[in-house]
Amino acid sequence: MRATNNPAADGFAWDGTPKNRRPPRALRVSPDSPTKLLRSGQTGHCTACGNRVEWYYRDTNRAVPLHPGELPTRLVPDGQRWHVLSGVARPTQDGSPWCRVRHHSLCPATPDPGSPGLQEARRNLALNTRRLLDAGRFTPRQPATESTPAPLRRPAVQLLHLLYLAPTPVDQIPCVAQTRTRHRCTLPLLAPRTTPGTWILIPTPATTGHLTAPDIPTVMATYDLTQPPYTEQLRWRAQRCPTHAATPSAADTALIGWEPFDAFLHHQHIHPQPPDALHHAAGGPNLPEPPPPHPPPT
Repeated sequence: MRATNNPAADGFAWDGTPKNRRPPRALRVSPDSPTKLLRSGQTGHCTACGNRVEWYYRDTNRAVPLHPGELPTRLVPDGQRWHVLSGVARPTQDGSPWCRVRHHSLCPATPDPGSPGLQEARRNLALNTRRLLDAGRFTPRQPATESTPAPLRRPAVQLLHLLYLAPTPVDQIPCVAQTRTRHRCTLPLLAPRTTPGTWILIPTPATTGHLTAPDIPTVMATYDLTQPPYTEQLRWRAQRCPTHAATPSAADTALIGWEPFDAFLHHQHIHPQPPDALHHAAGGPNLPEPPPPHPPPT
């Protein structure tokens, strides 16, 4: 406590605290930061075991779930060591006695990789999963049912001449930026007065290293965004509404939901016809004929 006969006379309250406190300084994302994701948006839970994970972006802009805690480097095999630098996860060793591990290597719902140094951490996660199940706080993810058409939930989108799997229907993809009130933006990417895409039919891309299933259609409906300007495609790739696309200093409160499309992994999202509601709104009733598929390599 400040020792004075009259604290209020020199700018202090009766208990010695200053009267005029400086407002807290707002934190901002550096323009040259490799990631805009806030720490509050990194925490999640595994849908297979219910344990907590931390999401980090890689150099390839793909997200990877890491175990929240660090493990001694001597217990982790060489090919499973990760470290985080400037908010970006890298599958290399930085020379420290501690490292991070992918959650997949410890998840009790996945096959045991047989690493002796990770057995104790794997058992702890299995016990925590059992506690969550017994308490009714976790329900394992159930496979998708045939009653909900998969293409209506996650369509394929052609963006920057690459094929992605959207996180939600095209008209419901949300912005991931943080607003001034420190909440997630509720505006969609498909905003008015912006150039929309069109629904087209393209040949189903071939699967590398896998045999093509006979029930996969030869053509697939895709929401094409290669015609809008390049800056508009970058806005869709960053998953930001037009307002926050013009505010690069705004942070991200959630992970970007785009996934590189793989015909083998995402075959349940392949559909030969586009959704009717978005079809008439964005692409019109007449679709161009798809180009002939490439002949299989001999």
